[in-house]
Amino acid sequence: MAKIKKKVALIFGITGQDGSYLAELLLKKNYIIHGVKRRSSSANTERIDHLFDSVNFNNKNIFIHYGDISDGTSTLNIINKIKPDEIYNLAAQSHVRVSFDVPEYTADITALGALRILESIRILKLKKTKYYQASSSEMYGLVKKKKSLDEITPFHPRSIYGVSKVFAYHTAVHYREAYGIFASNGILFNHESPRRGPTFVTKKIVQGLVRIKVGLQKKLTLGNLYAVRDWGHAKDYAVSMWKILQYKKPDDWVIATNKENTVKKFIDISARKLSMKIKWVGKGINERGLDIKTGKTIIDLDKKYLRPTEVEFLKGNFSKARRYLKWKPSISTDDLINDMIRFEMNKYNS
Repeated sequence: MAKIKKKVALIFGITGQDGSYLAELLLKKNYIIHGVKRRSSSANTERIDHLFDSVNFNNKNIFIHYGDISDGTSTLNIINKIKPDEIYNLAAQSHVRVSFDVPEYTADITALGALRILESIRILKLKKTKYYQASSSEMYGLVKKKKSLDEITPFHPRSIYGVSKVFAYHTAVHYREAYGIFASNGILFNHESPRRGPTFVTKKIVQGLVRIKVGLQKKLTLGNLYAVRDWGHAKDYAVSMWKILQYKKPDDWVIATNKENTVKKFIDISARKLSMKIKWVGKGINERGLDIKTGKTIIDLDKKYLRPTEVEFLKGNFSKARRYLKWKPSISTDDLINDMIRFEMNKYNS
């Protein structure tokens, strides 16, 4: 009986939140995984360390390569060496607010990085390799009508991060149409988890409130309380990435929950789960959250956390993915918050 050949996946951005969940999923599906990480003085592999043998730091199905999608030569060499069945481009300068401070770097990594990968596939004539581009709801940006956004909603990005993602999105479409490459876009709305980085607002909120509760932090400082977002769990969204590349043809897909919450509501839900009651006072940048029990200000606002151009409303219509990919979110926003709180509290319960 012929031995079934394992699929080989190459993940750019494997050490990030999404990359770690995707690697877990693909290992369960018996893939051989190659991940690319940037060389730095610190290991920065804490999100994927559990995927290796804890003694020998070895797993026969997962391999890490040093590389950087800002370097076209290393990108091409890695792809040529591995010749993967599937490439997932999850690498980016992914912090929207930071993209206002480092626009050129953001564009180089987030926009041109995607181009370098796709151009490598073209040059190497890897006709059977499937490419996944991590696109973003930030591409929609300025929304004229507050309704669910789908695959045909026009893009109007409001940050260089969003602009760069639009470039990468259209680059994938172009290489699909011009060269016949299986290149698909997953337009993922906000997705969080315990593995989210500490400067992202959901992690900042949950981590901050937990630290305030256990007495390690006095106050949490934020920006826009009234931005509306569609929050799902990154573990669910990793499944959508895989499903997108298993579909019979390359296409573009919105992945979301079709539910909306403001940042302020996310705070209130998180606080309630921690048995903290918040009273809101003031308006605009002077709005504050008071701990009803102590009367002290535990949440305030600072202009430095506001974006020069804000994206006020994002909610995604994933009906296409539900119909054709048979994908839908399995973890609610409420359970997402529970998961994030549990992770933070475990740091102090041992």
